[in-house]
Amino acid sequence: MAKIKTSYICSECGFESPKWYGKCPSCGEWNTLNEELNSQQTKNSFSNSFSTVNQVLALDDICGENDERIPTKIEEFDRVLGGGIVKGSLVLLSGDPGIGKSTILLQICQNLGSKGQKILYVSGEESANQIKLRAVRIGVTTKNLFILSQTDLATIVECIKAEKPDIVIIDSIQTMVYEQVNSSAGSITQVRECTNVFMHTAKGLGIPIFIVGHVNKDGAIAGPKVLEHIVDTVLYFEGERNYSYRILRGVKNRFGSTNEICVFEMTADGLKEVLNPSLMMISGRPKNTSGTCVACVMEGTRPILAEVQGLVCATGFGTPRRMSTGFDYNRMNMLLAVLEKRAGYFFNNMDAYVNVVGGLKLDEPAADLTVALALVSSLKDKAVDDKTIAFGEVGLAGEIRAVNNCEQRIAEAKRLGFERCIIPFHNYKSITNSLKSTFDIIPVRNIREAFSALVEE
Repeated sequence: MAKIKTSYICSECGFESPKWYGKCPSCGEWNTLNEELNSQQTKNSFSNSFSTVNQVLALDDICGENDERIPTKIEEFDRVLGGGIVKGSLVLLSGDPGIGKSTILLQICQNLGSKGQKILYVSGEESANQIKLRAVRIGVTTKNLFILSQTDLATIVECIKAEKPDIVIIDSIQTMVYEQVNSSAGSITQVRECTNVFMHTAKGLGIPIFIVGHVNKDGAIAGPKVLEHIVDTVLYFEGERNYSYRILRGVKNRFGSTNEICVFEMTADGLKEVLNPSLMMISGRPKNTSGTCVACVMEGTRPILAEVQGLVCATGFGTPRRMSTGFDYNRMNMLLAVLEKRAGYFFNNMDAYVNVVGGLKLDEPAADLTVALALVSSLKDKAVDDKTIAFGEVGLAGEIRAVNNCEQRIAEAKRLGFERCIIPFHNYKSITNSLKSTFDIIPVRNIREAFSALVEE
């Protein structure tokens, strides 16, 4: 009897090795190599059956047809996709369990089914009765939605070829089983090979396919990370299950701009669009309270206003405590060091906390100035004017560096009723005279200038 050979595959980057490493040699992550049985297959029969390229073609010989898109009637969802669902595309929808992935897909089924689109919903986790109950609860009544409770990949592909639906939904990819792969369902190899089959199916038949991928709190279970290079579009649901708001972020999109976001509110009837997320983010903001400031960040092509809260208090421990929610922890520590060294605001015996209200994650450098002002405001116990916003990147020398889309950010703040804006000095000359005359714009070179412009020390 032949010895069964195994290999170790990284769950983050897909690196394969014959032996185990504590640290992945490719991506550098720790404890991500999982043992998998080697597959004995030599060729993917599904891939061959859907091959569409027969010869090498010159660029001028290729018919330049525009991508035909299918609107979902959910405006915010369509905007993240780049205008709708592209035929033959493969979309990965990922997020924590229970965050609303299946709910939003069922709502899309209702909208598309009402227009005569035929949808095949393949579920490997729930029975047809369970899907029916959830569909009735959120008001899905279309007769063009067909349910298939199946996990065998070959059976699903044959069903797709026979039924020829307009859209296919796979919920979820972790439950799919490819018999030619010698590993259990949900393993890295199974998930990757099943996704490859669905990719060839989508391209070969011209049918858009949505695949659902679950992640844990670290965002790295069963391979959604290693699938990102296979699929055309990657959508991530962000947010806490205990909060009603959900943020859908487009991480990758071959047919539109990346890093677009939309906001939904989870209700008893399903997910509802939030058409003005900036207003939602800053609603309920306290007035005449120290330690709060409003930032304007760019999420794709959309400016979003978000409230940043900072709290500084005397520490009760030998080592000051630092905590950050919605903002990078290491960058917060860098800003604290810059404030001490370059601006003379000392936090060495103070606990410091940063929180971004609304569950939004600020990863843009333009939020640096807002976070710094919120911390200094709390340290000095002096409130920032509630009609003022601030944005700019903070350098290690304490300087405020220029950011992009400055005028677009100011226009969004003006639309929401703000009256004054603190911006980097080098962005001021690019602002039009008409905007300067109707809005109070204050250019600053460093953090001290910025804080002095807000409050009188």
